[in-house]
Order: sequence, then C-alpha cells, then structure tokens
Amino acid sequence: MILDHAYEAITDDIFLRLGDLVPGSEVFLKLEGLNPAGSIKLKAAVSMVEDAEGAGEVLPGGRLIESSSGSLGIALALVATAKGYSFTCVTDPNTSPQSTALMRALGAEVVQVSHRDANGGFLGTRIAYIRERLAAEPDLVWLNQYANPANPRAHETHTATAILSEIARVDHLFVGAGTSGTLMGCLAHFRKHSPATKIIAVDSEGSVTFGHPAGPRHIPGLGTSRRPEICHPQAPDKIILVPEAEAVRTCRSFARRGIFVGGSTGSVLAAVARMAPDIPENSRVVALSPDLGDRYAQTVYNDDWVARTFGPEALSVGELVGQAGR
Repeated sequence: MILDHAYEAITDDIFLRLGDLVPGSEVFLKLEGLNPAGSIKLKAAVSMVEDAEGAGEVLPGGRLIESSSGSLGIALALVATAKGYSFTCVTDPNTSPQSTALMRALGAEVVQVSHRDANGGFLGTRIAYIRERLAAEPDLVWLNQYANPANPRAHETHTATAILSEIARVDHLFVGAGTSGTLMGCLAHFRKHSPATKIIAVDSEGSVTFGHPAGPRHIPGLGTSRRPEICHPQAPDKIILVPEAEAVRTCRSFARRGIFVGGSTGSVLAAVARMAPDIPENSRVVALSPDLGDRYAQTVYNDDWVARTFGPEALSVGELVGQAGR
C-alpha cells in the first residue's frame, strides 16, 4: 500500500483474541493504536477537518483550535500540519507530558488550563478558554468534537463497519465513552445492521456523561465533566462505571501478559471481566482499545504515580484476566 499522506494510514482490521477473559466465549480486542497518530482519534480528526473543508469553514492556511486531553490533539496536530493549517490544542493537567511533547513536535500550540470546572473536571474550563479565543480571534475555527456530527459519523462509517466486516456476528460490543463519538457512531451502525448486538458503554467513575455524580478523574480518555451534545445517554443497552484504580490494575495485569494498552482500554477490559458471568456461552464479544500503553508509561505504569494517586493497593495485579492473551 502506497499513500500520499501519513493521516491516510488508518488501520481498521486488527483484532487480538483474548483467551479466557469470558469463559466459553470468544473475545476480540480491536486495536486502534496502530496508526501514525497512535489512537482511534485519527478517524475523527480526519473526518472533522475534511467536513470543515467541504463546508468552506477552513481555507488554505487556516487556523484550527480544539479541546483535548491528548489523543485527539495529537491526531489533529498530525492532520493539520500535513494540510498546512496551524493548530492550537487546549489541554489540562491530566494530559501526559509525552502527549504534549508529541503535539508540539508536530507544530501545534499547546495551552494548558489549570482550574477545575464546577463538576470537578477541566472540560468546562477548556471550552471557556476556547470561547474567549474565538471572541478575540474570529479567524480561528473550533472543530468542537463534543457537538460535531462528523465525529460519530467517522465511527459509523469506519469503526463499526470494520468490526462487522471482520467478526460478522457480534453479540456484545464494549465501547469506552469520552466525547461519545465512537460510541454513538457504533450505535448508529449496529442498530441498522446488527440490532441484536448488545452495546455496552464504559465510563469512568466521576464522569457526568450518563448522569452519574461528578468527581475528580486523573486518567485522560474516558469520561467528561460536561455531557457532550452528541451523546444520547439512553442509547446504550448497558452502562458500566469503572473506578480508575480498577482500570490501572487491569492495564498492569495485561501488560504482564505482553498486551500493553492505554488507560481507556483498561476500563473497557475491566468492564468485560465484570460482565463475564452474565455473558452466555458461545458468545462473540468485541472490545475497543482506543490506544496503546506507551503514552501512559509515566502514569498508569509508573509505580510512584499510581501509589501517589490511588494508593498502594492499586499496584496489585490480581487474577482479573485469567489466561487472557496466553
């Protein structure tokens, strides 16, 4: 395969079989981190930029701005620089230094807000900053992943289609919810083409996306402190909230088996393990892995950070995943 641009190298057909995570059933982990931007967010980034171009909102040499805790910022930085746009990413203290460095290496301006919003997160603060910049700089274009229909459309067109193309029959699909773009896009496609599939949304404790109590969160990726406009909270068949400490233990357990995944994937796999007793034998389960573990080396996989953030008990690696990956 020969491509003209790095952002065209979207991998959408790589699945890892996970042994005995759900006894008597097949579990497939869809690996989304094997592209030049390192995450599932590359699809949303390309979709939103191309949609803005098609609408005439972004002209040659244009200036883009977006709020991101890391992965979308990296993806947009990659797409923007390749297309000749400037890009500003508004982040917060939960964004890893490695993600910030990657964005800057790709030519992006990175602004970090530091004050928590009314729900204890940073999303409201990030968006307030963007609105201030838009008022002062009218040539800036905010892609607004939280309300942009091009975000879920990317996953309806690509992610969900790829799952059914490769796996064919899917009984349970586990999807982490951040902006909920991936979740809503998969829901739209599966409701049309595989209505029997149970869609399970995975969220972090402390997130308000599905109407649960707000609380501080430390791992970027899942959860919000303000419900995104594209989210329809009643749409999934089930919602599972995972404490971040449980996600950390799951990540570290899988790493011991040679499966190096990011924090969001840890939450998704923890949700699969929780629900395993209720999944009938001979089921086919798909779980989405938004990114790999490299960007979490100094947080999720760092003993000092984990003990300081969640307590020493979060360092324990239990038997959660059984023989998965062996």
